[in-house]
Amino acid sequence: MAYIKNLFDRNFLEYASYVIKDRAIPDLEDGLKPVQRRILHSLFEMDDGKFHKVANVMGHCMQYHPHGEASIGSALVVLANKDLFIDRQGNFGNIYTGDDASAPRYIECRSTPLAKEVFYNPKLTPFVSSYDGRKKEPVLFPAKIPVVLIIGAEGIAVGMSTRILPHNVLEVLEAEKACLEGKKFQLYPDFPTGGHVDVSEYRDGNGKVLVRAKLDTSDPKRIVIRELPFGSTTESIINSIESAAKAGRIKIQGISDFTTDKVEIEIKLARGVYSEETVDALFGFTECEQSISVNLLVIKDGLPAVISITEVIKYHSKLLVKILTKELELEKSELLEKLRLRTLERIFIEERIYKAIEKMKTVKGVSDAVIAGFKPFAKEIGPRGVTADDVEQLLRIPIRRISLYDINKVREEMEAINARIKEINHHLKNITAYALRFLDGIITKVRADEELLGGKRRTKVGAFDKIDVKEVARKDVQLKYDSASGYLGTAVSGGEVVAELSPFDRILVIRGNGLWSVTDIPEKAFIGPKAVYIGEANKETIAPLIFTLIYAEPKTGYPCIKRFQIEGWIMNKDYALLPDGCTVLHGDTRAKFTFSVKYKPKPRLKVFAETFKVQDYNVKGIKAGGVRLAAKEALAVEVKGN
Repeated sequence: MAYIKNLFDRNFLEYASYVIKDRAIPDLEDGLKPVQRRILHSLFEMDDGKFHKVANVMGHCMQYHPHGEASIGSALVVLANKDLFIDRQGNFGNIYTGDDASAPRYIECRSTPLAKEVFYNPKLTPFVSSYDGRKKEPVLFPAKIPVVLIIGAEGIAVGMSTRILPHNVLEVLEAEKACLEGKKFQLYPDFPTGGHVDVSEYRDGNGKVLVRAKLDTSDPKRIVIRELPFGSTTESIINSIESAAKAGRIKIQGISDFTTDKVEIEIKLARGVYSEETVDALFGFTECEQSISVNLLVIKDGLPAVISITEVIKYHSKLLVKILTKELELEKSELLEKLRLRTLERIFIEERIYKAIEKMKTVKGVSDAVIAGFKPFAKEIGPRGVTADDVEQLLRIPIRRISLYDINKVREEMEAINARIKEINHHLKNITAYALRFLDGIITKVRADEELLGGKRRTKVGAFDKIDVKEVARKDVQLKYDSASGYLGTAVSGGEVVAELSPFDRILVIRGNGLWSVTDIPEKAFIGPKAVYIGEANKETIAPLIFTLIYAEPKTGYPCIKRFQIEGWIMNKDYALLPDGCTVLHGDTRAKFTFSVKYKPKPRLKVFAETFKVQDYNVKGIKAGGVRLAAKEALAVEVKGN
């Protein structure tokens, strides 16, 4: 058993680690999940400047992704609809209506220039073997910008989840510039569907936001939804409005969807209902307003970590400097190597070193003759000298190239190489300024094509007035009570209407046996005949009320009075106001009134009725006992005026 338990524990941990790191959670460095990284890698490998069928891209990507073409296709469509790294052609669905994309064989895509500039550098990208060992796939792209904030992410793993909202690409780049310059910065979400967002509880990427649709209320008899809240589609918005209308929370005449490339949902209001009074109800009872909790969980240095937006920007600012430094150093080493080879080639041809090999009869003799010919130029060549590989490359120079050798052209090329090396050295000494210029270049390209790359902010940031659904709910639910049968509720067929309430209201009921309770509005509940009080259980209106119960004691039938106030309660709990067996003769909530108690006729009884003023009796605690009015058996109570 211990072996089986250990086996299960180990397998579960391996599965959990796999789901967290290799499927659901994006990496902080390039902001991509594995399937997204494999899609971009496939597009880079297939890139020839032309569009590729998505079906072909999916087939190519299956060399790296072991989870089937369906997951690849859906991830590709989602990434393409970000309008940043994948150029689209064909129907990739509609983010407003939620319509699916066309079949992969009908749509095409390719990587954008921005994707190549941000991600693509095979010389700096670490690679590992693919799942079947036949190919090499990237571990992480050396991303130069914080992609995880720009495209956002959502994923559920084992025991953890991530919800990262998308941000405006220009604002993210400006924040990275500010970080490099040591200035303060602040970022707020920006959604492709537009709308409004309240970021008062965003907490740097780990709190929550309120999102709202953009409503056009210029016409008092209709409301037009122009922009959607993040996470909703036109279909889900319409369904929520229709559900609210059926529940009686809003009154509409009809709803029509005219959405194409822009959102336009028209809500026609019912007679006697106007736009201004309906807006709050739309925000309170439909998807026109939603709360979104966010959790910035990423893979950082191989482990899951919850970080803030500020930490992401600081991390990527350092990463950008590191990547640019590596690129410059790599280019410098390649230029130095190229300069050395051009120097060897120039000396080999100008000094006619190749003439020395004409008399040699062996391979070693040829090699030794070439190396010996370069000895007078050792200072110009450098400490590395001439290697066997250098000799091999020099001996491969064709005779035609030697005869047509242009010394001036070679010297111009070498001067250009030296100038570039000097420029690289300058950039390395001023790497922060170089990084800022790189970001400025990206910003310029994004601004040049705002519609494609989403450079223009679409979501308006601002604080919302809090909507209390109880306040905006219409009080049109009729609560009926049938005193004959003792049933109370909205579905009671007979009886009379005792209150008109909203679906969110609660009711306070004092029964004829002296028990009271607070409950939600029932469809049909038995409370017994002769209920003393039925009303809305609102502490603001209930607390000031003075309740008066006139009742008869169980054994003697003597009349008593109890005056009290109700200040608090626990829902769905029965409370006793009177001793067991008492009979309630009358209940009232007026502060002043006069009542007459009629007594049961008995021998020697001369007074058959007495009049009392309720205000003559003190208001006591709800648990206090009543006050006896007379030592005579009560028959009935008759209420008079004040």
